[in-house]
Amino acid sequence: MNKQEVVSAIGASGGILRLEPCWVPRSFMIPGRRLKLHPDDLYAFGGHRGGINERWFCSTTKASNGPATLPDEGLSYVRSGEGRRFLFKEAVDVGGDLLLGADVMSREGGWNLLCKFFDNMGPIPHHLHQSDAFAALVGQRGKPEAYYFPPQYNLTENNFPYTFMGLEPGTTKADIHRCLENWNKGDNGILFHSRAYRLEPGAGWQINPGILHAPGSLVTYEPQVNSDVFAMFQSVVEGRIIDWSLLTKDVLSEYHHDIDYLIGMMDWDANVNPEFGKTNKVFPRAVVEAPEGCGENWISYGTPYYSAKELTVMPNRTVTIRDSAAYGLILTEGRGKIGKRDVATPAMIRFGQMTEDELFVTADAAKEGVRVENTSSTDPLVILKHFGPGNPEAPGR
Repeated sequence: MNKQEVVSAIGASGGILRLEPCWVPRSFMIPGRRLKLHPDDLYAFGGHRGGINERWFCSTTKASNGPATLPDEGLSYVRSGEGRRFLFKEAVDVGGDLLLGADVMSREGGWNLLCKFFDNMGPIPHHLHQSDAFAALVGQRGKPEAYYFPPQYNLTENNFPYTFMGLEPGTTKADIHRCLENWNKGDNGILFHSRAYRLEPGAGWQINPGILHAPGSLVTYEPQVNSDVFAMFQSVVEGRIIDWSLLTKDVLSEYHHDIDYLIGMMDWDANVNPEFGKTNKVFPRAVVEAPEGCGENWISYGTPYYSAKELTVMPNRTVTIRDSAAYGLILTEGRGKIGKRDVATPAMIRFGQMTEDELFVTADAAKEGVRVENTSSTDPLVILKHFGPGNPEAPGR
């Protein structure tokens, strides 16, 4: 791909690119079946790869799923008006200044954001994402991440709508040392040292690197740094054995059995914070100057790495929305038009099928203003918008 092809794609679309659904399987999870993927396609990668429980948006990040990972697994494709498809990553590599803005490319060097839906039948193992310092040792980036629970995808809560986060105040490193020592004896008991929080649709959380968390069974919209590093600290989840290799997959080989080193990846003070909920829970914050006929809230904010909004346009209304940075978007409800693009929230998606619910808006188009029309006379049009690092409009905590 060359830069002229990026220029052509932007020109033909008015700066609003359409993306294909990007599905990612996880071998250690059971799909929650709420991402609208057809039931026959949940194991489209093969049973040995596990079920599909994640959909990634505007992704330039390859999934880290072991030796069977496909060359383009986790990477989003742009679909042009001529039916041609190309990797969004390749477009950013050759024409990122046209997509993100020259200032962002100079500062960031790319689209440093990974955003996804994840959808599980039950909880994920208690795990952490490494900090920049630890991730850099294995050639990766550290990963803070944010959660938001879209009500439209959470009509059913599945098996465990709670998330264990952090550790109970008073927990010692010796307690966690014993949990790791007991890995091969069944359940290592790490959740006895943690606290579960009931998940609230329409609200969210901010989870920084080094914080243990075991996400529960609500469908989660998750902006995060573009990295797939993690370390599982729980040995058994719902009767399923978690292999030690999932604790050490992003750890230098000489430390794979150094328990003190593994515990050292934790941000200890953040984990035992007695006001963990007050510190980390996030509630929507209204955008003050939202146009008449719509409502817009910040749903992820307070960190320089990413931010996100939820835009709701009322039935039979048209608004023009301006933003100061490029963004990706996914519909959660309704139908209409965004710029030149028809958009619609799908009821069912076959694996490999194109949809009309995911777009990327270039920096120039965002600043000029995007026309959003709700063509329904009854239903709101609801859109989640994810921004990369440094959005100047994003509020602090």
